[in-house]
Amino acid sequence: MKRSLSVACLSLLLLIGTTIGAAFATDVSGDPRAEMPNVVVILADDLGYGDLGCYNPESQIPTPNLDRMAAEGMRFSDAHSPCTVCTPTRYSLMTGQMAFRVPNGGRVFSGAGGPSLIASERLTLPEMLRDIGYTTACFGKWHIGLTFLDESGMPIHDGGPDGVNRIDYSRRIVGGPVDHGFDHFFGTACCPTTDWLYAFIDGDRIPVPPVAKLDRSTLPRHPYANDNRPGQVAPDFDLEEVDMKFLEKSQEFLKRHHAETPDKPFFLFHSAQAVHLPSFPGDQFKGKTKLGPHGDFIFELDYVVGELLQTIESLGIADDTVVIFTSDNGPEVPTIYNMRKDYGHDGARPWRGVKRDNWEGGHRVPFIVRWPGRVPAGSTSDQLTSLTDVFATVAAIVGERVPDDAAEDSFNMLPAWLQQDDNQSIRPYVLQQGFYGDRSLAIRSGKWKLLAHQGSGGNNYEKHRLLMQYALPESAREAPGQLYDLESDPGETRNLYFVYPEVTERLEQTLKNSLKLGRSAPLHQVSKSSQ
Repeated sequence: MKRSLSVACLSLLLLIGTTIGAAFATDVSGDPRAEMPNVVVILADDLGYGDLGCYNPESQIPTPNLDRMAAEGMRFSDAHSPCTVCTPTRYSLMTGQMAFRVPNGGRVFSGAGGPSLIASERLTLPEMLRDIGYTTACFGKWHIGLTFLDESGMPIHDGGPDGVNRIDYSRRIVGGPVDHGFDHFFGTACCPTTDWLYAFIDGDRIPVPPVAKLDRSTLPRHPYANDNRPGQVAPDFDLEEVDMKFLEKSQEFLKRHHAETPDKPFFLFHSAQAVHLPSFPGDQFKGKTKLGPHGDFIFELDYVVGELLQTIESLGIADDTVVIFTSDNGPEVPTIYNMRKDYGHDGARPWRGVKRDNWEGGHRVPFIVRWPGRVPAGSTSDQLTSLTDVFATVAAIVGERVPDDAAEDSFNMLPAWLQQDDNQSIRPYVLQQGFYGDRSLAIRSGKWKLLAHQGSGGNNYEKHRLLMQYALPESAREAPGQLYDLESDPGETRNLYFVYPEVTERLEQTLKNSLKLGRSAPLHQVSKSSQ
């Protein structure tokens, strides 16, 4: 979809592209088809920055495989999910565009809710890769919206239990992964174990439909188990073994692809259920950590990552495979509260805030890249980056120029991955989207962070029984927003909104300009139609 830009706006965008992007050109190698490695993205759910040993020396949970991945690759210390909840982040990862820029971009889907947030004409990361010869596959949680049809063929778009009861399971599902660039998909429409619909989608249909209401009395009961709706469940859907099913499908794909088309590159998006509540670790992981069911669940996630890495290594394709691990937002409220209280483990450490909050704990996430022989082993980067950047970075790796009407908030971070950035900041700023969509935006530039709203942008600390004890006194109660110096105040305790008015004004204006222009990344200077 083309955008109409005034001459002044276009000139400004081209200036941005010249001054910021020139040093970090899309094609680093100079050869437009120099490399076409396999690409694997592993997305955890509600995993915090402090949940991993390689990020938090005080973590109580063993994560040997992720720690090893960090030792074999690069760990980013200043990486951010585009939003503080899952659906908008997943949209932004797949498209390179902030979700608040599209209608309903702050929604979180459930049941038969939809339609897809991704417009039919919107270029996605898997679509770009498939167009240049990649086989693409997604296994796990989709949660970007899709459309179920009723018996008359009409779209349902009802996220409650009534919508699920109206689904005609003989009809094709519209707007799911296979309609947005994926050759293969097996997974769930929304949160796998927190929904009105507990059933697996294979491609664009549910082969084994639900037959009865979920009997929650048969499920584990503990402080981390109170998040699943009493929805309709299929007979082959085991809520305690969902991640093992997703792992099985990803491993099957890797082995089959290598056996049948070893010379063709692939893109695998493994979208885990772990560690979204309810914390239901599989049978083989129960009691493994002595840190309760959520500790066991994180340990299971680490096992999944280890198994995927081991499969890649056993096939002899590790050197030809880029593996990215990250999370869709920060840790959930009951998780943080109970893990701190019962086990002395802080999944948000050292940051303020949790899932839904625009404070750092809500969106600063682990981000680890492994690419043997290219990304230096044991390296770290403090470059400011967002999950939106995966799109432009992968495009740079494969030598594909991104159209101007795609990936509007995606920066090429490959120079940082390869340590060719010469300590220059690639991103002039990054945008953040809180729980309330375009009503809870934030912008970060260098050490400065501006929240263009009062409060957390998500949770109400004064009224939430678990969060009350974490509420901090407001140092500038009359301010319409919040300004923090993360260098001197990483805990975001002192609101400097009125103390540095010139910084406040500059960041507010930059945010307004980005909203007006519809992008934060420089123009890629080539249109989709001219490729």
